[in-house]
Amino acid sequence: MSPPGIVIENLGLRYAGESIFENLSLSLPAGRFSVLLGPSGVGKTSLLRIIAGLEAPAEGSVRAEDGEKLAGRVAYMAQQDLLLPWANALDNVMLGAVLRGERRDPQRAAALLQRVGLGHRMRALPATLSGGERQRVALARTLYENRPMVLMDEPFSALDAISRARIQDLAAELLAGRTVLLITHDPLEACRLGHTLSVLAGNPATLAAPLAVPGLPPRAPDDDAVLHMQGELLRRLAALSPA
Repeated sequence: MSPPGIVIENLGLRYAGESIFENLSLSLPAGRFSVLLGPSGVGKTSLLRIIAGLEAPAEGSVRAEDGEKLAGRVAYMAQQDLLLPWANALDNVMLGAVLRGERRDPQRAAALLQRVGLGHRMRALPATLSGGERQRVALARTLYENRPMVLMDEPFSALDAISRARIQDLAAELLAGRTVLLITHDPLEACRLGHTLSVLAGNPATLAAPLAVPGLPPRAPDDDAVLHMQGELLRRLAALSPA
């Protein structure tokens, strides 16, 4: 069965009496990579947490297009890797299954660690891993969940440029056909991976009309459409920043 789209309608969020966003609406197309950009502190992570069911909005709703509950069908990768310090990389990948009391699949977990370039670090504790390695373990854990809808908050931010490009390619391959929302501050990453790009900005924050990127991800960094869209995104983002 194809994964459903996600419909966000008239969301409102307030902290300490301050409105973060009001009447925020967004549709995440089924089976597509949607990318969200915008200045730090504008509410991108809060929006992701609301969709994941980890935070309650002041008003509005989030629903799956098929009418079924979102709970149990969404994988969420936070900015922080959230690895258990006493568990090795392999066990951290299978953490969700352990917490739910499900049977673990070490072979599949090991295969995912191999795919993210950590086949030689399966028994390593988080304290012995670099920031980029920890982030790749967290990505493998997200992929291990095998959910039809995936929410990712700056999932490649700790990686060096070459590793980042390779892991972007891997994410595009392994998440193809799923409904994905990715938060990033990197316009090139957005243009390589996204089918649609949205910018959240303002106070209270609003969404500009989404941009569609031609072609299928992962796009080559020097693809003409990628370069053109990257320039357009940079112009939009620069206009949001004070001089």
